[in-house]
Amino acid sequence: MSTGLIALLDDVVGLAKLAAASLDDATAQATRASAKAAGVVIDDTAVTPRYVVGLAAERELPIIGKIALGSLKNKLVILLPGALLLSFIAPWVITPLLMLGGAYLCYEGAEKVWEAIHPHDNETHAAGGAPMARSAEELENQKVKGAVRTDLILSAEIMALALAEVTEASFWTRIFVLAVVGIGITAGVYGVVALIVKADDAGLALSRSHRPALRTLGCRIVRLMPGLLEGLGILGTAAMLWVGGGIIVHGLEAFGHTALGHAIHAATAAAAHALPALAGAIAWLVSAAAAGLFGLLLGAALIPLVRRVAEPVWQKVRGRAAG
Repeated sequence: MSTGLIALLDDVVGLAKLAAASLDDATAQATRASAKAAGVVIDDTAVTPRYVVGLAAERELPIIGKIALGSLKNKLVILLPGALLLSFIAPWVITPLLMLGGAYLCYEGAEKVWEAIHPHDNETHAAGGAPMARSAEELENQKVKGAVRTDLILSAEIMALALAEVTEASFWTRIFVLAVVGIGITAGVYGVVALIVKADDAGLALSRSHRPALRTLGCRIVRLMPGLLEGLGILGTAAMLWVGGGIIVHGLEAFGHTALGHAIHAATAAAAHALPALAGAIAWLVSAAAAGLFGLLLGAALIPLVRRVAEPVWQKVRGRAAG
């Protein structure tokens, strides 16, 4: 009896060690998958604050909360089951879908660059969008819906990138990794967004302090916030382009079209060799810049196609559905 009990306990300990090792491995895979999606996360963080611009300060955090819940629903309720299903029934679809999402990011990034050069074009383009809100509540609902729609695209890229890292893992490991990535990135992104949009309020409160040091700090925060938000917008646009361009380049390599990828790798290696002391940083900068330039060119080519073909077709489809 004692020998059997010891053997049972030994088996339990062995299973516990195996489970712990599997959990550690899955956690490590989730960390790597999150790192792969870093560019999209930067873009998501940079894009979201604009959805609370122009709204009452007391509604900023509730709106961010609504967007965060919508983002979590996108990732866990819609995208996670869809990604798992695709990985089993049609894994070959994942790379083309990634490339499609990458093309969308390139288009969005190039459009933002175009609108920065031609601001009047933004007004014309926006005129065909959603109808003007007639109340503060309608405006809030419009902004939340718009943010959640944008998040769906970005979340799809994040989940697809995460899935691409664990295609050989077990079913439960895939679920764990995708869930951890989805929850962790959502919490991180919208936590940072909440801090960003409330920083000016915190600075304003500090500027009214009786202590000179706190008052000075508050005034500096208030002065820095417009520049920080503008910088985030620029960083978000750059992230769209380098992530989107990089996804397309890697997708082309997966389908055997390696010329562009080899050219970027050669330029990266040459730049790193020229400055060996900063080889890692230089290699990343050159690679990101090359992917971003390709993304900008591809996105610029897509702008007339989207505006003259895709958008009119979409408007007709919506009109027929409404009718």
